[in-house]
Amino acid sequence: MADDRTIVGLDIGTSVIRAAIGEVDDEGILHIVATASRKSAGLRNGVIVNIEDAKDAIKETLTMAETKGGVLVNSVIASIGGSQIESQNSRGVVPIRNNSKGGSSAVTHEDIEKVIDIATAINYPADREKIHVIPQDYLVDGVGHISDPINRLGFKLESKVHIITASKTIIQNIKTCMDKAGYGLDGVMLKTLAETQAVCHDDELELGSIVIDLGAGTTDVIVLIDGAPVSTASVQVGGNLVTNDIAVVNSIPVAAAEKIKVEQGCCWANCIQDDEDVILPGVGGRAPELTSKSEICKIITARMAQIFTMVKQAIIKNTSDSIKQLSGNIILTGGGAQMQGAVELAQEIFKTSSVRRGVPESLGGLEEEYRKPEFATAIGLVVANKGLVTLRNSGRRSKRSSAVKSGEEKENIFKRLRKLFF
Repeated sequence: MADDRTIVGLDIGTSVIRAAIGEVDDEGILHIVATASRKSAGLRNGVIVNIEDAKDAIKETLTMAETKGGVLVNSVIASIGGSQIESQNSRGVVPIRNNSKGGSSAVTHEDIEKVIDIATAINYPADREKIHVIPQDYLVDGVGHISDPINRLGFKLESKVHIITASKTIIQNIKTCMDKAGYGLDGVMLKTLAETQAVCHDDELELGSIVIDLGAGTTDVIVLIDGAPVSTASVQVGGNLVTNDIAVVNSIPVAAAEKIKVEQGCCWANCIQDDEDVILPGVGGRAPELTSKSEICKIITARMAQIFTMVKQAIIKNTSDSIKQLSGNIILTGGGAQMQGAVELAQEIFKTSSVRRGVPESLGGLEEEYRKPEFATAIGLVVANKGLVTLRNSGRRSKRSSAVKSGEEKENIFKRLRKLFF
């Protein structure tokens, strides 16, 4: 049966839809009770293009998760990413309300809400909607690096924020899919932002790190400095192009190329210990042929190097003023992170040894199949939205839109990231 203590994360990916169900016990500890995945339908480059097909795939995935976990899902938190996402940094300044003696005053919650409102008072195109407003830093009388300015004495409060917007049409398409599938939508969340909650360590958030989601249709990236995002970006190339390259070069069907990529693919020649033969299926009566793992590696490496190079260029373009502050890790997530040699190739392109795969931490469950980079989004959605349980159990409504809410509904749902509004 349905339980107000459950949180469901739904990662709507280009090639695979993944779901994770979390449950908060009586002691407030989160456990993953079920996960499920199935091939996507109705999506292209992370965007829903056929609502009926996408709805069917979503429903099947959630039904599988319900069966495995023995729970009934009412609503989900869904991921969003790709080219429909835009972000920008902004800042606001307000005077701290003076006391009766005319001296400096202590910062209050009302001051913080006011400065955030001013920082986000930006005109957006009519077709866009704010989904996240994340404080990066507060300054009191010009002194910064203050994560919590409450009760700080001063005359002027400033706030730097990171604002993330999404296409209203895309959000509506997700809601329509969920409605047709028979589920509610608690909200949408940027997939890379969710992933930081599943795979980033505290020191990585503070030192400045980069999370790169190697998806099938797109490659998404988020740059974090001092525990908050400073930039998000998406490049419109992903693992599907790697598959297509293998198919075109070897004149084989895409399905066969995908199988070869997943089972024998590599993008770093030094990872190949034994140059095994790879069987290429015959087409149209043609006899099967042989190639080598090293030849397949050459094809994959060229495209993966291009993807990492494009990501690097996007990061430099969007974070030119703060790129030198990054001293944490580059963390690879998504299905592409599983490829042999992905870490080594990223180290070469980014000229750093500080690259690792992002694996969600252990959160219990009968099976820990979710401890893989491709489940980072689904698990992150659950971890980041643990606060929904508090909302439900306190008698407040659980159905929330993806827009910024009023002051009384702003919940600190992150354990490690700055306060998030959505």
